[in-house]
Amino acid sequence: MTNRRRSSERLNSLAPRRRTVVKAAAATAVLAGPLAAALPARAADAAPAFLHGVASGDPLPDGVLLWTRVTPIPEATPGSGLGPNTEVSWIVARDKALTNIVTKGSTTATAASDHTVKADIRGLEPATDYWFRFSAGGTDSPVARTRTAPAATASVAGLRFGVVSCANWEGGYFSSYRHLAARGDLDAWLHLGDYIYEYGTGEYGTRDTVVRQTAPTHEILTLADYRIRHGKYKTDRDLQALHATAPVIAIWDDHEIANDAWSGGAENHTEGAEGTWAARRDAAKQAYFEWMPVRPAIAGTTYRRLRFGKLADLSLLDLRSFRSQQVKVGNGEVDDPDRTLTGRAQLDWLKAGLKSSDTTWRLVGNSVMISPFAIGSLTTDLLKPLAKLMALPQEGLALNPDQWDGYMDDRRELLAHLRSNAIRNTVFLTGDIHMAWANDVPVDAGMYPLSASAATEFVVTSVTSDNLDDIVKVPEGTVSAIASPIIRAANRHVHWVDTDRHGYGVLDITAERAQMDYYVLSDKTKQDATAAWTRSYRTRSGTQKVERTYDPV
Repeated sequence: MTNRRRSSERLNSLAPRRRTVVKAAAATAVLAGPLAAALPARAADAAPAFLHGVASGDPLPDGVLLWTRVTPIPEATPGSGLGPNTEVSWIVARDKALTNIVTKGSTTATAASDHTVKADIRGLEPATDYWFRFSAGGTDSPVARTRTAPAATASVAGLRFGVVSCANWEGGYFSSYRHLAARGDLDAWLHLGDYIYEYGTGEYGTRDTVVRQTAPTHEILTLADYRIRHGKYKTDRDLQALHATAPVIAIWDDHEIANDAWSGGAENHTEGAEGTWAARRDAAKQAYFEWMPVRPAIAGTTYRRLRFGKLADLSLLDLRSFRSQQVKVGNGEVDDPDRTLTGRAQLDWLKAGLKSSDTTWRLVGNSVMISPFAIGSLTTDLLKPLAKLMALPQEGLALNPDQWDGYMDDRRELLAHLRSNAIRNTVFLTGDIHMAWANDVPVDAGMYPLSASAATEFVVTSVTSDNLDDIVKVPEGTVSAIASPIIRAANRHVHWVDTDRHGYGVLDITAERAQMDYYVLSDKTKQDATAAWTRSYRTRSGTQKVERTYDPV
């Protein structure tokens, strides 16, 4: 999200000490204190342990990527660089009791990869549940479920994906993950970015209250820092539960690296005082690929494509590695054809994949909103917090330069490609904006609904990261009740927007329709928060339009 750090600092009245704290703390990134904070205490003579759970990701018809992290000795905490080489074995079976074993193997976990382990398993059957476990030094990991994708040519009756984004550790508990895990009916789950946040303690909006402290406590800059932060997140019991239930399909947004990242820097990076951008970016990406069950098709990026039989394919985007720097709105540069969000190669890859696709649905994992957004005539009390959240000028100029609105030539080219090639059933699945939306994606927003809709978009809200009610510190629903009708009046392609609540989505796909069910949490600051269905929207095959439906799947 754009300019969130500055906004949250003003809103929370934090002292302007961030840079000095960062520089002092970065020098001690590998000391025992912040490292140990990422892990529960263990006895000095403890055996190897699997303290960060197990996970799987990127399902294929014949395989899946398995992940874990072993702690060989108590001192070998994330980012420490300590600990001996340790043999880690795995088994994959057709049953939870692991009696019907289909494959097994082993590898060596080393400090060079922060003792993380990946096993790219192949030779499995399509559309099949499997269970797996890791072992090291006589210690077994928890047993976890994964699932392969359907065969490429298979006729698939339905698919169901959990959809989440934007999980700020200090903002609350990850109850959304727990409720998704409890369903037991997911083929996979999509994380659309901001799996971790880079800020130091208290530097990011939490309604003035740090619900639980992150580690390290300073802003993360080095490889050790990013490893510690990933390790902290992987100790969350709800996140572990979801990873143990279904494979994840993840892309990054900016906070896995730094706020408002672009190809040459970031809003939340000070060159020199915080090292070089190249070193920080490379450290963040290395830690990400170590700690996430992601199989990059191209080294250093998260754009790739997965297929789920004849029903759907999923194009996953990397909208940070290649983009031009964000511009200030109102200077005309948002229309500059030399500026790009995707990069030329990625946009050509996306266009070619959408055109050649022979599946019923073309899903696009998209980290920032593609639908145009105009503020309209919001009142000052609503405009200012909305402007802070989205980095919009508080005078009301209607544009968010960090999302596709700031890179209009890329969007224009992509939507024209969809229209000119009669590409139907393209659905963008989006995070980042900390609000829930259901949108048509118009070719010309100014003429909509007379202008055609080229695609549809479902945007999920944040797991915990601040949205409008948090910023203005009012009860949930208060802002949305006023802002939503005004936003929709100024944006006729927007069918629904909830500016206030936290939660997750469940995307259910059949040949006839793609439906997003939206769920909200009772209280993100409570470990035992309940979840409730709130709205559902669908797009029926061939329509390129969103419509409300009144029951979840």
